[in-house]
Amino acid sequence: MTAPETRQEIEQEIEQTRERLGATVQELAARADVKARARGKAAEVKAGAQARASAVSRRAKAELTALPGRARRSPLVQRRWPLAVAAGVVAAGVVAVWRWRKA
Repeated sequence: MTAPETRQEIEQEIEQTRERLGATVQELAARADVKARARGKAAEVKAGAQARASAVSRRAKAELTALPGRARRSPLVQRRWPLAVAAGVVAAGVVAVWRWRKA
């Protein structure tokens, strides 16, 4: 790089340096904003858990419809399967949070 020759070139170089410095400061501030990063990660984990819960729910409903008629009408089966799905979702959430903290 050659040395600037005129006042205008020096001012232009200073302005470019300020812009680069501003961008660097903004990037560092974003990296240091732990709360925002945690919120983003929490939203990501939540979306994944909701997707898994939806898939488990669909699969459970499909299996429930595949049961013989008598078992499908059983109040015990009708009452307990949502609890099993909820327990599975909670377990998946606990594992996801545990793995996220471990990383």
